[in-house]
Amino acid sequence: METIAGRRPVLEALRANHPLHRLVVADVEPRGTLLEIVRLARERGIPVQTLSRDKLSALTQVPHQGVVAMVAAWEYVDIDYLLEVSRRKGTPPFLVLAHEIADPQNLGSLIRTAEACGADGLVVPRHRSAGLTAAIARASAGAVEYLPVARVTSTRQAVADLKERGCWVVGLAAHAPTPIWEVDLGLPCAVVVGSEARGLGPALERDCDVLACLPMRGRIASLNAAVAAAVAMYEVCRQRSSGQGGHEG
Repeated sequence: METIAGRRPVLEALRANHPLHRLVVADVEPRGTLLEIVRLARERGIPVQTLSRDKLSALTQVPHQGVVAMVAAWEYVDIDYLLEVSRRKGTPPFLVLAHEIADPQNLGSLIRTAEACGADGLVVPRHRSAGLTAAIARASAGAVEYLPVARVTSTRQAVADLKERGCWVVGLAAHAPTPIWEVDLGLPCAVVVGSEARGLGPALERDCDVLACLPMRGRIASLNAAVAAAVAMYEVCRQRSSGQGGHEG
């Protein structure tokens, strides 16, 4: 069982019908978002407990904004499920592969942006990566409730599987000669972003169909993983919304 805290993560968990075992709220008159949280919980038959703010703070190590929920662990899906999401939407697959991103804040931020951009799902490796936890739920502002996440044994194997299924695999690399906006992202695609410490690594870079960079005009050499992924994801959105790209050969 996981404990999530904060009004937005708890509200999104309720809206997405994530199994909640218990809701604990501060001993204050509920208003606004907190009132909606309590109403939804009671409608779903979820036990609601009231505690003082001090006792509520003892349940979690993060700012709780007057509400804490005990929830079931998040479930992972497989790559077939992610591709089925795009098929049901009637759009070319748009996946994001987060390679060995261990920082929950980075991965949570990436999940939030991926969901906002309409990505079909996220792929993470089983090892050297943050998992789906309460910290991720908070960092994603509840987006983890809506974006399916596949967990795989190997990022390289996932890339090979996606290429076999017709996905164009685009790796982000600071040293790549091609800017991201010159890559055709209207095709079925998977964007691969690596950890800040190791990047993609030589083997995974070779596995990608193309490597793309985010040209840096200032003195800083690179962006953090979540921000770099966000820029690339919004380039996918830009090309697809403008009708640019999507032309094989």
